Amino acid sequence: MLNKKIVSGVMTCAIALGLGGQAMPVCAAEYSKTDAKVNNTASFSTDVIYQIVTDRFEDGNPSNNPSGEIFNRNDGTKYHGGDWQGIINKIEDGYLTDMGITALWITSPVENIMTIDPSNNCASYHGYWAKDFFRTNSAFGTEADFKKLISVAHQNGIKIVIDFAPNHTSCAELKGVYFPEDGAIYKDGEFVQSYSKDSEKDGFFNHHDWTDYTTLENSIYHSMSGLADINHLNPSADKYMKEAIDKWLDMGVDGIRVDAVKHMAQGWQTNWLSDIYENHQPFVFGEWYDGDTANNPEMTHFANTSGMNLLDFRYSNAIRNVLGYRGGTSSMKDLYGVIKATESDYNEVNDQVTFIDNHDMARFASISNNNSDVDKAYVLLLTSRGVPNIYYGSEQYSLGVKDPANRADMPSFNKNTTAYKVISKLAPLRKENAALAYGSTNERWVNDDVLFFERKFGNDVALVAVNRNNNESCDISGLLTDLPEGEYKDELNGIMNGKSISVDEEGSVTDFTLGAGACAVWTYTSEEQPLEIGNVDPGMGVAGNIVTISGRGFGSSGSVSFGTNAAEIVSWSDTLIKVKVPAVEAGKYQISVDSEDGGSDVYSAKYNVLTNSQIAARFIVRNAETEYGSNVYIVGNVEELGGWNPKKAVGPFFNDTENIVKYPDWFYDINVPADTDIEFKFIKKDSQGNVIWESGENHTFTTGHKTTEKIDVDWQ
Repeated sequence: MLNKKIVSGVMTCAIALGLGGQAMPVCAAEYSKTDAKVNNTASFSTDVIYQIVTDRFEDGNPSNNPSGEIFNRNDGTKYHGGDWQGIINKIEDGYLTDMGITALWITSPVENIMTIDPSNNCASYHGYWAKDFFRTNSAFGTEADFKKLISVAHQNGIKIVIDFAPNHTSCAELKGVYFPEDGAIYKDGEFVQSYSKDSEKDGFFNHHDWTDYTTLENSIYHSMSGLADINHLNPSADKYMKEAIDKWLDMGVDGIRVDAVKHMAQGWQTNWLSDIYENHQPFVFGEWYDGDTANNPEMTHFANTSGMNLLDFRYSNAIRNVLGYRGGTSSMKDLYGVIKATESDYNEVNDQVTFIDNHDMARFASISNNNSDVDKAYVLLLTSRGVPNIYYGSEQYSLGVKDPANRADMPSFNKNTTAYKVISKLAPLRKENAALAYGSTNERWVNDDVLFFERKFGNDVALVAVNRNNNESCDISGLLTDLPEGEYKDELNGIMNGKSISVDEEGSVTDFTLGAGACAVWTYTSEEQPLEIGNVDPGMGVAGNIVTISGRGFGSSGSVSFGTNAAEIVSWSDTLIKVKVPAVEAGKYQISVDSEDGGSDVYSAKYNVLTNSQIAARFIVRNAETEYGSNVYIVGNVEELGGWNPKKAVGPFFNDTENIVKYPDWFYDINVPADTDIEFKFIKKDSQGNVIWESGENHTFTTGHKTTEKIDVDWQ
């Protein structure tokens, strides 16, 4: 009979799994597969992220604790003392590495205001009230401390992701309330602008009422709860944010979590990301909050076209519905339905970041029936498609429904909770077994309470079983699998009452009983893999950019093509290839890999080659009157404007923002190529797709270099 798996991970200064599959202390991880190494910053599919609210994790250096009213450990709205040295300590003592964590998402490191917000009596411990994006938050440490955190993390096989909030600075606007900081922004200590001194039209900030969240337009151009909302179409603001993120990436940051992407124009964000990708290859994911499991077309469009991945709220809501809110009607069939729907809706579903709770939601342990449901949720999270993210303290069953209770101090660093043990067993498997990193997902057995799903990539297979019913076992018969013939031990070693299974040569699993509340994971990892592409990251860029292709079976050399155009090879290994985007016309290209050994594969999600370096441009069209149900769009001669194809026209335009335009005038912020002669026209589309074109000659203009543009014309 075949062995149940072949371990292919190799550790230095550690052993990944000891005899019997027991987790052993890990002080530094270096995996034999190139795609699983810490220096693969473009793809996180083999990683498990651990999200830390830095101030609430561990106080490693009390000397940097703030003084005065902003510091009070007994008040959840004030600073508590957590810092980067505290995180370093928990890396070095093995708490994070023993859990199998290979990426840390930390609070925004930038300097925040150090005064109390008079509207809510809160301090900026959360990192979202920036003052200077070029300096560190002194409560977390110095720039040297931050560089030390990156160095120690990398030495221990851990990537660093920073939270970054380019949408706003601090609170500045609430009638009758005086804000001492006035939303002011600085650049490395030099004053740039403040809210009240700023021009109310085309200034550094948008000057509108608070958003009511009713429309996308209102959410983008109005402030969130009085936070000074940055006008990214201001050339100084655009330049500031590009230079700011470059500073942190130059220090060795591996990934970026972008706050509030729903509240910034996609055109500006794509321009910002394009600038990033010309010089760096970080993994980037954003927060577009959604409280449903159904497809949100605007959110999905952003994930598929912006150049940025998203936190997968649909997946999170599905798990919370099926395991957290037990009074509802959701079943395991519904959970699998969401998994399959998102697999279809997202172009690159493996790059979306999955989670069960975070700093803006009720802790999972607060909504679940018991702690065993938290454990089950982690089994699902760590074996499903996407990049799993664990919220600090949830492995300790931390409680808390609302801010700040859901951001409480780390209760303990106990390695003996069942949740910690589950994570420590399953997290390393994402490095070893490509099915968990890149594989397809197929249901193998399901009813309202029980789900068996299988992940497969190449010859690697993972079969997962979860019984959410804590009172009744389930007899399993007729189960089929792609696991090769053999005996398979539960990778969780019975922690969740899983048992071994037997598979015959036809792929039939011997009948068995899955216990009440039981979970199990059975895997097969092959030493020999056919050539198969897992990820291509990032999904867009300009000619000359570096693109990372992750997968298996690439061999030692070969060729890569964008369509029929050969790409220059930067590096090549059996599991990771880096190439340069060839000088081709802008558009979407299939990427194919051909090895000298004869294997080949084509990646299904097409790569978006941009025309040139990008800038953000605001297009305004005046006096474009429409019938009810019709909207204004733009189409032009460059790919970013649809290449004259009305089916790819950009829009719909907005028409209801004071200080910009009001109907019958319309506007939209779009990423367009720099240093380019552009021709365009506006069109009107109704709900049936009927198109009315402008008359007259094409509008024309030439874009500038590394700046924003404003184009203001009349409808012809």
